[in-house]
Amino acid sequence: MRLTFSIIMLTLAGIGCKGQTIKMEQNMGNPLLCDIETGLCEVHNTIDTNHDIHVEQDIKALKVIYYTDPICSSCWGIEPQLRKLKLEYGEALDIEYRMGGLLPDWSYNSGGISKPSDVAHHWDEVSVYYDMPIDGDVWLEDPLSSSYPPSIAFKAAQLQDSHKALLFLREIREMVFLQKKNITKWAHINIAAGKAGLDTLKLKADYEGSAKDLFATDLELARELGVRGFPTMFFADSSGKREIVYGSKPYSVYEAAIVKLHPQVIKHTYNTDWRSLFMLYPTLTSREYAEISGTPRNEADIFLQKLCYEDWLEKLETKNGILWKLKK
Repeated sequence: MRLTFSIIMLTLAGIGCKGQTIKMEQNMGNPLLCDIETGLCEVHNTIDTNHDIHVEQDIKALKVIYYTDPICSSCWGIEPQLRKLKLEYGEALDIEYRMGGLLPDWSYNSGGISKPSDVAHHWDEVSVYYDMPIDGDVWLEDPLSSSYPPSIAFKAAQLQDSHKALLFLREIREMVFLQKKNITKWAHINIAAGKAGLDTLKLKADYEGSAKDLFATDLELARELGVRGFPTMFFADSSGKREIVYGSKPYSVYEAAIVKLHPQVIKHTYNTDWRSLFMLYPTLTSREYAEISGTPRNEADIFLQKLCYEDWLEKLETKNGILWKLKK
């Protein structure tokens, strides 16, 4: 049975980035310099506190609208929490991925950043803070001009298959954060799409056509909701009650939002054996493995390296961390 409910958004004042962010528009922050304390990559959006959003809910108990961006470093930072959330509460959550348009272009110059190379050091710092491998050298070697092309490509992927679209999003994030690939280039988008099992010819057609309108719809909804940064998650139930989590937060914060809206929710128990986890998620960072397996972080690398020596895993080692991949 389909239930319709409204999310009436509150003013999001006070969630902006602090002194280390720079201005993208008048009096607003540059989203590429995320505030480590809040875990938020801020953008400028008009806030409509009276906007009424009607969301269709199918079988799941709670709706989650997740605003993100392919090159959002804080969004990459919450991948461990998000993967665990899906494992424990996925049966209760209908997660809707929306693209927020973090970087339209480089047509601004203020606040200490005016060119891609200014972002490189910041990404290296964020990598250490989130304990997720990010190589900022992409901004020195093959910088991106915008986050719009990969965002539109994701919307095109959603037109084919929602699950494969998420695999595609993971692929392009690994490309930009670990492999230093400029994911605005179609050659990289095409490779990622193929790995995700998408029809690349259809993806290209949709990318050049209707996906642009879908992306524009996401941007418009973001303005109407008052989304001012990434990641932002709106949790809502069928009665219209909602919880909003801004920025990168510990797992307990996301869990608390679910339990507050749905006290009777059942936490799913899953198999934490390494084989089972890598069958679900063929690539895992050390931080991700520690989070979803319950392994102490200082033991995760040792254990994963042992599996690598035993030829179960292969690894992509970057200057700021490792991505582990199950060998076929």
